[in-house]
Amino acid sequence: MLRLNAKKWLLALAVGWGLMSSAWAWPDKPVTLVVPFPPGGSTDTLARAIAPKLQQQLGQSFIVENKPGATGTIGASLVVRAPADGHTILVASLGPFVIAPHLLKSVPYDAIKDLDGLTVAVQAPNVLVVPAASPFKSLSDLLAHAKAHPGKLTFASSGNGSSDHLTAELFWQQSGTTGIHVPYKGGAPAISDLLGGQVDASFQNINAIIQHVRTGKLRALAITSTQRSKLLPEVPTLDEAGIKGADVYSWQGIAAPRGLPADVKAKLHAALVAALNDPQIREQFVSVGFELVANTPEQFAAFQRAEYERWRQLIKARNITAD
Repeated sequence: MLRLNAKKWLLALAVGWGLMSSAWAWPDKPVTLVVPFPPGGSTDTLARAIAPKLQQQLGQSFIVENKPGATGTIGASLVVRAPADGHTILVASLGPFVIAPHLLKSVPYDAIKDLDGLTVAVQAPNVLVVPAASPFKSLSDLLAHAKAHPGKLTFASSGNGSSDHLTAELFWQQSGTTGIHVPYKGGAPAISDLLGGQVDASFQNINAIIQHVRTGKLRALAITSTQRSKLLPEVPTLDEAGIKGADVYSWQGIAAPRGLPADVKAKLHAALVAALNDPQIREQFVSVGFELVANTPEQFAAFQRAEYERWRQLIKARNITAD
C-alpha cells in the first residue's frame, strides 16, 4: 500500500512538474506569425514590428509568413489546424475574426470557438475624406447633398466587406442616406482614384490617409472614433455631428489555435504586451493614428463576441456579400 501511494505521489509530481515546466520550455523552436494578407499592409507591418521584440524576449526566432486569400480566411484556417503549442500564431485584422464568417458562404473554421484570442494589439478609426477639389467643405454639406440626391454620391472602398465598405454602409444606415459603393482591389487604388477625383468620398483608415490630409490633397470631414483624434483635432466625430451608433475602429488582433496551455498563453501574452509597449513600437504606430490596446485574452474574447454580432447584424440587414 505504501509502495502504491509512493508511485501515485511520484506520478502526480511528474505531471505537476511537466505542467509547471511547459512555459519554461516554450518556445523550443521558431515561432511562425501567420499574416493572412499580402506584405505591406497594416497587419503585416505590425507583425514585422513585433517579431524582433518577441525574439529578444523569448530567445527564439519569430518568422512572419504571409498567407493571403479569401479575405484572410486561408491564413486563419492554417493557424486553426496547427498544433496548439504556441509555435503558430495568427496576426490579423478584424476581417477573419468577425466579418468573413458572415460574408463568405463557407469558412473552414469557427472564429469564436477555434481560436484562443491573446490580445487586440492596436486599433485605428476611419476618416471620411473627400478630394481637395470637392465642393463639400463639411459633413453637413455632404449630408445635405446626399439627401437631396439619393444614391448619387460614390464611396470608394478597398473591397466588398472591408472595414471601409462596412463603415459606409453603417453611415448610410444611421444617417438615412444612400450612396454608390465602388469597391477596389485594395486600399491603394481606392485612395489613388479618390485623390484624382474619380470618386466622391471614402471612409479610410486614418493611418492610410493622414499624410494626404496634412498636405491638403484630401479633406477630412469626420472621424469614426468615439473622441476626436489628436492627429486631426479639428475633425469632428460622427457622433458629434448627430450620427449615432457609427463609431468604427479597424483593429489588429493576435490569436493562437484553441487549446493553448495556460502557462504558455500567459507567457506569450506578457511578451506581446511588452513588445507593443516598447517605446519604438508605440511611436511607430501612434504617430500615424493607431491607438495601442494590448488588452487581456478575456477582454479580447468579450470584444470579439460583441464585434462578431455587430457586423453580423449589419451584413444581414444590408444584404452585403463578398461578390
